[in-house]
Amino acid sequence: MLYPAIDLLDGRVVRLHKGAFDAVTDYGDDPVAVAQRFGEAGASWVHVVDLSGARDGQRRQSDTIRELCRTGLRVQTGGGVRSAEDVESLLAIGVERVIVGSLAVTEPEQVSRWLDRYGADHITLALDVKRTGGQYRPALSGWTDLMMTTLDDVVKAYDGTGLAHALVTDIGRDGDLSGPNLALYRGLVERFPAVQWQASGGISSLEDITAARETGVAGAISGKAIYEKRFTLEEALACSQSA
Repeated sequence: MLYPAIDLLDGRVVRLHKGAFDAVTDYGDDPVAVAQRFGEAGASWVHVVDLSGARDGQRRQSDTIRELCRTGLRVQTGGGVRSAEDVESLLAIGVERVIVGSLAVTEPEQVSRWLDRYGADHITLALDVKRTGGQYRPALSGWTDLMMTTLDDVVKAYDGTGLAHALVTDIGRDGDLSGPNLALYRGLVERFPAVQWQASGGISSLEDITAARETGVAGAISGKAIYEKRFTLEEALACSQSA
């Protein structure tokens, strides 16, 4: 499964380089038109990051996200989700899966309750990680706060919760088209096979999509490579579905 990505900042489609708000590439002011083109190319899902909401929870772009849900694409979205009310408000406007980031690391008991309350198919954990000292550790607060706990420890905290979906970003590769961290994803699939993993960060070619698929992940997220025309979305979708 390929998830084409839309990053929203103040109503515009953008990409950040390694999560930095001072390193923005602007791709236009009509996210709905972008999503419609994704649908016309054959996509069934769109991955939407509300950067405004992530930066300031009072500025969530709910109206735009509601319009994206009306395109017929299934929407996976997050950015600044900090409470049950945030989850409920997104599900109420038609979002299929709500992405939970920082709280997935710092408040696993709370997020586990959400998995039970809203259904595991409606929650995706987003885990941004950096390799240090031979371990992958979660990075929070705009990737500036590296946690002492490991990625595996975070995932193990969800044992028995029915966790179904999680996306992992190697922050050293996000937005720089350097290729996905295949060893990272292969290891996660081997150690936690019950989770439907999504690879995020670094995809730059159709070969990268094939290689990510062959690690056993359930999906891959691609943004910059599509906007920079490294390949067409039609090609990427066909590649992601090839046996």
